[in-house]
Amino acid sequence: MRRAVALLAFALAAQPALAKQPPPGFGASLPQPTGAVAHPADGSILNLAAGYTPLITGARAHNVGDTLTIILAESTSSTKSAATKTQRAGAASITPPTSGPFAINPNALNAAAQSSFNGQGNTLQTNAFTGTVAVTIAEVRPNDTLLVRGEKRMLLSQGDEWIQFSGIVRLADIDEDNNVLSTRVADVRMEYAGNGAIQRSAREGWLSWLFSKVSPF
Repeated sequence: MRRAVALLAFALAAQPALAKQPPPGFGASLPQPTGAVAHPADGSILNLAAGYTPLITGARAHNVGDTLTIILAESTSSTKSAATKTQRAGAASITPPTSGPFAINPNALNAAAQSSFNGQGNTLQTNAFTGTVAVTIAEVRPNDTLLVRGEKRMLLSQGDEWIQFSGIVRLADIDEDNNVLSTRVADVRMEYAGNGAIQRSAREGWLSWLFSKVSPF
Protein backbone atom coordinates (compact mmCIF):
# COMPACT_ATOMS: atom_id res chain seq x y z
CA MET A 1 0.00 0.00 0.00
CA ARG A 2 2.80 2.37 0.88
CA ARG A 3 4.50 1.65 -2.42
CA ALA A 4 1.30 2.36 -4.34
CA VAL A 5 0.87 5.70 -2.57
CA ALA A 6 4.49 6.63 -3.28
CA LEU A 7 4.09 5.69 -6.95
CA LEU A 8 0.92 7.79 -7.21
CA ALA A 9 2.67 10.78 -5.62
CA PHE A 10 5.57 10.40 -8.03
CA ALA A 11 3.21 10.29 -11.00
CA LEU A 12 1.41 13.44 -9.93
CA ALA A 13 4.68 15.28 -9.22
CA ALA A 14 6.31 14.21 -12.49
CA GLN A 15 3.47 15.40 -14.68
CA PRO A 16 4.11 18.60 -16.67
CA ALA A 17 3.12 21.72 -14.78
CA LEU A 18 -0.53 22.58 -15.36
CA ALA A 19 -1.34 26.19 -16.23
CA LYS A 20 -3.17 27.70 -13.27
CA GLN A 21 -2.49 31.43 -13.37
CA PRO A 22 -0.68 33.56 -15.96
CA PRO A 23 2.91 34.31 -14.96
CA PRO A 24 3.44 37.82 -13.53
CA GLY A 25 5.58 40.52 -15.12
CA PHE A 26 3.48 41.41 -18.17
CA GLY A 27 1.35 44.14 -16.65
CA ALA A 28 0.91 47.52 -18.31
CA SER A 29 3.75 50.02 -17.85
CA LEU A 30 2.70 53.43 -16.59
CA PRO A 31 4.20 56.69 -17.88
CA GLN A 32 6.16 58.95 -15.60
CA PRO A 33 3.93 61.35 -13.69
CA THR A 34 3.75 64.87 -15.03
CA GLY A 35 6.26 66.99 -13.20
CA ALA A 36 8.46 64.06 -12.25
CA VAL A 37 11.24 65.73 -14.24
CA ALA A 38 11.72 69.27 -13.02
CA HIS A 39 11.55 71.89 -15.74
CA PRO A 40 14.78 73.89 -15.78
CA ALA A 41 14.48 77.60 -15.16
CA ASP A 42 15.55 78.67 -18.66
CA GLY A 43 12.80 81.21 -19.24
CA SER A 44 10.96 79.01 -21.76
CA ILE A 45 7.31 78.00 -21.49
CA LEU A 46 7.98 74.73 -23.36
CA ASN A 47 8.03 71.71 -21.03
CA LEU A 48 8.85 68.44 -22.77
CA ALA A 49 7.93 66.44 -19.65
CA ALA A 50 4.35 67.71 -19.74
CA GLY A 51 3.26 65.60 -22.72
CA TYR A 52 4.63 67.65 -25.60
CA THR A 53 4.26 65.95 -28.99
CA PRO A 54 6.12 67.44 -31.96
CA LEU A 55 4.48 67.72 -35.37
CA ILE A 56 7.00 65.40 -37.03
CA THR A 57 6.06 62.43 -34.84
CA GLY A 58 2.34 62.93 -34.42
CA ALA A 59 0.65 60.34 -32.23
CA ARG A 60 3.20 57.61 -32.87
CA ALA A 61 4.10 55.70 -29.70
CA HIS A 62 7.59 56.48 -28.46
CA ASN A 63 7.43 57.09 -24.69
CA VAL A 64 7.15 54.80 -21.69
CA GLY A 65 3.49 53.92 -21.14
CA ASP A 66 2.44 54.51 -24.76
CA THR A 67 0.42 51.70 -26.29
CA LEU A 68 0.89 49.96 -29.59
CA THR A 69 -0.64 46.90 -31.24
CA ILE A 70 1.31 43.76 -32.07
CA ILE A 71 -0.10 41.95 -35.10
CA LEU A 72 0.60 38.27 -34.49
CA ALA A 73 1.60 36.61 -37.75
CA GLU A 74 3.67 33.65 -36.59
CA SER A 75 4.03 30.65 -38.87
CA THR A 76 6.61 27.87 -38.71
CA SER A 77 7.03 24.70 -40.69
CA SER A 78 9.68 22.02 -40.41
CA THR A 79 10.27 18.71 -42.13
CA LYS A 80 12.83 16.08 -41.23
CA SER A 81 13.46 12.66 -42.71
CA ALA A 82 16.09 10.08 -41.86
CA ALA A 83 16.78 6.56 -43.08
CA THR A 84 19.47 4.09 -42.04
CA LYS A 85 20.18 0.64 -43.39
CA THR A 86 23.06 -1.65 -42.44
CA GLN A 87 23.84 -5.23 -43.30
CA ARG A 88 26.68 -7.53 -42.35
CA ALA A 89 27.45 -11.20 -43.08
CA GLY A 90 30.38 -13.48 -42.27
CA ALA A 91 31.32 -17.16 -42.55
CA ALA A 92 34.19 -19.38 -41.50
CA SER A 93 34.99 -22.98 -42.39
CA ILE A 94 37.88 -25.21 -41.31
CA THR A 95 38.51 -28.72 -42.59
CA PRO A 96 39.83 -30.87 -39.69
CA PRO A 97 41.27 -34.38 -40.00
CA THR A 98 38.58 -36.99 -40.37
CA SER A 99 40.62 -39.98 -39.15
CA GLY A 100 43.05 -40.70 -36.36
CA PRO A 101 43.02 -39.67 -32.73
CA PHE A 102 42.40 -35.99 -33.64
CA ALA A 103 39.41 -36.69 -35.87
CA ILE A 104 36.67 -33.98 -35.45
CA ASN A 105 33.26 -33.73 -36.97
CA PRO A 106 33.66 -31.31 -39.90
CA ASN A 107 30.30 -29.68 -39.20
CA ALA A 108 31.44 -28.60 -35.74
CA LEU A 109 33.89 -26.06 -37.15
CA ASN A 110 31.61 -24.39 -39.67
CA ALA A 111 30.25 -21.03 -38.52
CA ALA A 112 28.22 -18.30 -40.17
CA ALA A 113 26.77 -15.00 -38.92
CA GLN A 114 24.52 -12.39 -40.45
CA SER A 115 22.94 -9.22 -39.11
CA SER A 116 20.91 -6.43 -40.63
CA PHE A 117 19.25 -3.20 -39.51
CA ASN A 118 16.71 -1.02 -41.28
CA GLY A 119 15.46 2.19 -39.64
CA GLN A 120 13.40 5.05 -40.99
CA GLY A 121 11.95 8.22 -39.45
CA ASN A 122 9.85 11.12 -40.70
CA THR A 123 8.82 14.30 -38.92
CA LEU A 124 6.49 17.06 -40.14
CA GLN A 125 5.44 19.98 -37.94
CA THR A 126 3.44 23.09 -38.87
CA ASN A 127 2.37 25.88 -36.50
CA ALA A 128 0.42 29.08 -37.09
CA PHE A 129 -0.59 31.83 -34.66
CA THR A 130 -2.54 34.90 -35.73
CA GLY A 131 -4.34 37.69 -33.92
CA THR A 132 -3.56 40.97 -32.17
CA VAL A 133 -2.49 41.99 -28.69
CA ALA A 134 -2.00 45.51 -27.33
CA VAL A 135 1.17 46.20 -25.37
CA THR A 136 2.75 49.17 -23.62
CA ILE A 137 6.27 50.54 -23.86
CA ALA A 138 8.21 49.54 -20.76
CA GLU A 139 11.62 50.98 -21.67
CA VAL A 140 13.06 53.36 -24.26
CA ARG A 141 16.64 52.53 -25.20
CA PRO A 142 19.33 54.83 -26.64
CA ASN A 143 19.53 52.93 -29.97
CA ASP A 144 15.94 53.79 -30.94
CA THR A 145 14.51 50.49 -29.75
CA LEU A 146 11.71 49.87 -27.29
CA LEU A 147 11.04 47.11 -24.80
CA VAL A 148 7.32 46.36 -24.99
CA ARG A 149 5.16 43.96 -23.01
CA GLY A 150 1.52 43.31 -22.41
CA GLU A 151 -1.13 40.69 -21.90
CA LYS A 152 -4.76 39.97 -22.71
CA ARG A 153 -6.94 37.97 -20.34
CA MET A 154 -10.31 36.52 -21.30
CA LEU A 155 -12.80 35.05 -18.84
CA LEU A 156 -14.93 32.50 -20.66
CA SER A 157 -17.80 30.30 -19.51
CA GLN A 158 -15.61 27.17 -19.64
CA GLY A 159 -12.39 28.64 -18.29
CA ASP A 160 -9.83 31.42 -18.61
CA GLU A 161 -7.43 32.15 -21.45
CA TRP A 162 -4.56 34.60 -21.69
CA ILE A 163 -1.99 35.86 -24.17
CA GLN A 164 1.27 37.36 -22.92
CA PHE A 165 3.79 39.08 -25.16
CA SER A 166 7.10 40.90 -24.75
CA GLY A 167 9.91 41.84 -27.09
CA ILE A 168 12.09 44.56 -28.57
CA VAL A 169 10.65 46.87 -31.25
CA ARG A 170 12.41 49.38 -33.49
CA LEU A 171 10.87 52.83 -33.68
CA ALA A 172 11.19 52.66 -37.46
CA ASP A 173 8.91 49.57 -37.58
CA ILE A 174 5.95 51.32 -35.95
CA ASP A 175 3.47 52.49 -38.60
CA GLU A 176 1.17 55.50 -38.44
CA ASP A 177 -1.52 53.44 -36.67
CA ASN A 178 0.92 52.22 -33.99
CA ASN A 179 0.91 48.67 -35.37
CA VAL A 180 3.92 46.36 -35.50
CA LEU A 181 4.20 42.92 -37.08
CA SER A 182 5.35 40.26 -34.65
CA THR A 183 7.83 39.06 -37.27
CA ARG A 184 9.71 42.36 -36.79
CA VAL A 185 9.97 42.03 -33.01
CA ALA A 186 13.23 40.74 -31.56
CA ASP A 187 13.69 38.57 -28.47
CA VAL A 188 10.01 37.62 -28.44
CA ARG A 189 8.50 36.00 -25.35
CA MET A 190 4.98 34.84 -26.15
CA GLU A 191 2.63 32.55 -24.24
CA TYR A 192 -0.90 31.46 -25.06
CA ALA A 193 -2.43 29.26 -22.38
CA GLY A 194 -5.45 28.86 -20.17
CA ASN A 195 -7.27 26.74 -17.64
CA GLY A 196 -10.74 25.33 -17.24
CA ALA A 197 -12.83 22.38 -18.35
CA ILE A 198 -11.69 22.42 -21.98
CA GLN A 199 -8.00 22.51 -21.10
CA ARG A 200 -8.41 19.71 -18.54
CA SER A 201 -10.22 17.47 -21.02
CA ALA A 202 -7.41 17.94 -23.54
CA ARG A 203 -4.76 16.68 -21.11
CA GLU A 204 -3.82 13.06 -20.60
CA GLY A 205 -4.97 11.48 -17.36
CA TRP A 206 -2.31 10.79 -14.74
CA LEU A 207 -2.88 7.01 -14.79
CA SER A 208 -2.56 6.66 -18.56
CA TRP A 209 0.43 9.01 -18.43
CA LEU A 210 2.05 6.75 -15.84
CA PHE A 211 1.40 3.61 -17.88
CA SER A 212 2.86 5.23 -21.00
CA LYS A 213 6.03 6.06 -19.04
CA VAL A 214 6.62 2.59 -17.61
CA SER A 215 5.44 0.56 -20.59
CA PRO A 216 8.37 -1.06 -22.41
CA PHE A 217 6.46 -1.30 -25.70
